[in-house]
Amino acid sequence: MSGRAPEHVVRRAVALQSWADIAFLHWRAPVPQVQALLPPGLTVDALDGSAWLGVTPFRMQDVRAPGVPALPGWSTFPECNVRTYVRGPDGRDGLWFLRLVCPRRAVVLALRTVGLPYVHGDGTAVVRHDRATYRFARLGARDPAPFECDVDVGASLPEQERTPLVDALTGRWSAWTWVAGRLLRVPVEHEPWPLRGASARLRAVPGDVGELALPAETPPELVHFSSGVRSRIGLPHVVGRRRAAAPR
Repeated sequence: MSGRAPEHVVRRAVALQSWADIAFLHWRAPVPQVQALLPPGLTVDALDGSAWLGVTPFRMQDVRAPGVPALPGWSTFPECNVRTYVRGPDGRDGLWFLRLVCPRRAVVLALRTVGLPYVHGDGTAVVRHDRATYRFARLGARDPAPFECDVDVGASLPEQERTPLVDALTGRWSAWTWVAGRLLRVPVEHEPWPLRGASARLRAVPGDVGELALPAETPPELVHFSSGVRSRIGLPHVVGRRRAAAPR
């Protein structure tokens, strides 16, 4: 996105972190299949006529609370997120995470308390020259097979290729979570992504990725890469009324 509107500014951050060497891998998915995975209050944000499944391997850096220095050797680690794109009851768009894989047990335990579906798993995210190599031990919800991918990074994305669809799939300013029967929105602030074109080769993919089937022979329809951004995470807040039903 070209800039940050006032509603995208986090005035009081509870966490600071950088997201580095990130690949955006995107597949189309059936709207009804994705909608069935969402909690009450969220609806699929259909883009170009489809729901979308995003897999974003990257490296977390300088994870810390405001006013606290990052811990050397601990605050940098690989992570891989499986996400889809939604709208909340207030009409705002955002991310719904289907799975997040992280090697830091403390991070996994802490963020599960705010409804994020973190699981513990080893991983690597290595960039050499213009190739990024990612490997995560357990991306699938039920299938324990690893996720392995090589991403060849190209030139900076020309302005004409930075379409509304590309911006919608990469630039999201909030995430939704579900805690104790309540829907929460987590505001996020970061610079616009410096995107580059890319291509991906999947070397290993579990049979299900975030509850959705993703055959290994199916390449992502859209692939982009970014060197990264710095981010500010705001305090989660409740949106909508309490519901008895829980997400799957």
